[in-house]
Amino acid sequence: MFRKRLQLAFIHTAVAMTLVPLTGTLNRVMIFDFGLSKTIFTLIAIFPYLFSPIQVAIGSYADSHPILGYRRTPHILLGLLLCAAGLGISSFMVSAIHTNYASGILVGLVAFFLWGMGYHFSAVSYFSLASELSGEKGRGTTIAIMFFMMVLGIITASQTVSHMATEPTFEALSRAFWIVSISALTLGLLSLIKLEPRFNAASSNSSAKTHTIQEMYAAITANPVARVFFIYLLLLLAAILGQDVLLEPFGAQAFGMTISETSRIVSYSQLLTLIAFFVAGFMEGRVEKKKIAQMGNICAILGFLLIIVSGIAQSLGIFYAGIMLLGFGTGIATVANLSLMYNLTVREEVGLYIGAWGFSNGLSRLTGLLMAGIVADLATQLTGDLLSGYLLVFGLEALMLLLAAIMLHRIDVSAFQKKAHEPSFTDKVALTAE
Repeated sequence: MFRKRLQLAFIHTAVAMTLVPLTGTLNRVMIFDFGLSKTIFTLIAIFPYLFSPIQVAIGSYADSHPILGYRRTPHILLGLLLCAAGLGISSFMVSAIHTNYASGILVGLVAFFLWGMGYHFSAVSYFSLASELSGEKGRGTTIAIMFFMMVLGIITASQTVSHMATEPTFEALSRAFWIVSISALTLGLLSLIKLEPRFNAASSNSSAKTHTIQEMYAAITANPVARVFFIYLLLLLAAILGQDVLLEPFGAQAFGMTISETSRIVSYSQLLTLIAFFVAGFMEGRVEKKKIAQMGNICAILGFLLIIVSGIAQSLGIFYAGIMLLGFGTGIATVANLSLMYNLTVREEVGLYIGAWGFSNGLSRLTGLLMAGIVADLATQLTGDLLSGYLLVFGLEALMLLLAAIMLHRIDVSAFQKKAHEPSFTDKVALTAE
């Protein structure tokens, strides 16, 4: 089982690696170096997440329609190819926008769309596969390994880009992006070999059920705990993920950091995330999961507050301290909240629930990124101060985390399981969907 956990971890890592240059280096270059509006760039960046509901359809379709005897592998394969292609193509946005603004935006939309569809196809599939292969008792270990390896991959990708893309030119960015893209694709494809056992479609198709978006909505709304958890995830992830598009441009604007220096911001943050995984792993089984999650939420809030103070005080030291605290809090929260996510999943409907939580993830990214771009630009227009927009967004994200921390107290796993396993639960879902 350890080998399969490593394979799942490498696939998760491969997908994450392809996102690093998109939400890190590319956004810094387009916003700070080329002067592209934050709103326009975030509208491009959220494009993939408009299609987040497709995760439910992919997950439920895969449950009951194996391809060549495999339910998850074909979708993961397609997802890896699309993610790699999206990252590689994204570098052409830099050259295209110089010659024709409209064509540059179009290239960006195509690149982010390809990456997004790749993410949707792969993520719901490998998370479902992780749940199926690990079983209830092994999920925590699988999650820890997956995210530990993901962080190492993110650090590697950000370091690669920081060393290769020293100037905001098409040549430098293209070379760095394609190297990360091909490396991630190779890692993911090799990890698919002999990962998923063949599925006996003849014996299982008759009882399997394909779910719809309406049924996902019904499954969440029919269970009070699921409703709270969905909103909790939305607030939490929108706050944590929404800063992706602004942190590197903020570093350049506030402290005059070079492209290499801002590209390494991710490395510093993820290093603390890595340490947080060890801390969360040590606390696993010793401390209640909700308390661990709350610890992560509070650390992330303090991280945002320090970043705000760094901008006001013009202190690079405080900025790095805020980044590291944010990274540590994100790591703690990730492990604890993923464990909660799997506990809030009905075994018989893995594709449906993992798709639902994946939809929440995508919706939160859309919300967080859109808020970041629009609010930052509006604040800058109103005040005439470029830094004020960044600081206002970081303050709003801290407030969203505070609201999520308050909601966490209302999440009761035992109440969810009791409600979900009532004999009439599936019938209620079907009737509500209709």
